Amino acid sequence: MHKMTKVVFAAIATAMVAAAQNPITADSPFQVRYASNLTAGDSVINLTNTGANGASLFGPGFGGAIGNICVNVYALDPGEELVSCCSCLITPDGLASLSVVNDLINNTNNGTRPTSVVIKLVSTIAGGEGGTGTSCANSAANISTATLATGLAAWGTTIHAAPGGGVTAVTETAFTPATLSAGEAASLQNRCRGILGNSSGAGVCNSCRAGGLGATRLH
Repeated sequence: MHKMTKVVFAAIATAMVAAAQNPITADSPFQVRYASNLTAGDSVINLTNTGANGASLFGPGFGGAIGNICVNVYALDPGEELVSCCSCLITPDGLASLSVVNDLINNTNNGTRPTSVVIKLVSTIAGGEGGTGTSCANSAANISTATLATGLAAWGTTIHAAPGGGVTAVTETAFTPATLSAGEAASLQNRCRGILGNSSGAGVCNSCRAGGLGATRLH
């Protein structure tokens, strides 16, 4: 067998073993994205609940709540500091959105407005088993492996420099499913807990609004 072929097969085998040991599916409760060039314009986040945890048979308003999730949002600046956190209740098949400029960095924990952020989303079941809860108050400060929930789908926009000089363009892509380690979960939870408990309202991002947000080319 050719040496290069052996190297390729070895790489594939390694990747397959890694995937088997650490599977990351599209329906992950932990998803990550970034937003940059925030001085040039806004970036937006659109969120939905796919209904993976159930949904009312005849739609909302018929019977009790079921399948609700809390989407816990964490914004970190390039220096890895958590600048804001909050949580949003998303019902099955619902659509909600956040503005990065107006909701995530308008009232940061450290008083500065970063020009770019990493955005981490952690979905947890709302209330007890089955998603019967109708509130996500302080949920971002109380995540645990026992409450992680699938059913989150998220998309975001960011601003890029476009060919031509002085021109910017907006792109939208899905958030990236990722592995949430115990250490990362504890770090996000505890730092958010400090913000909610000790920052007198600073660092608490605004709640999600119903409906989706779009973005257009700026220049």
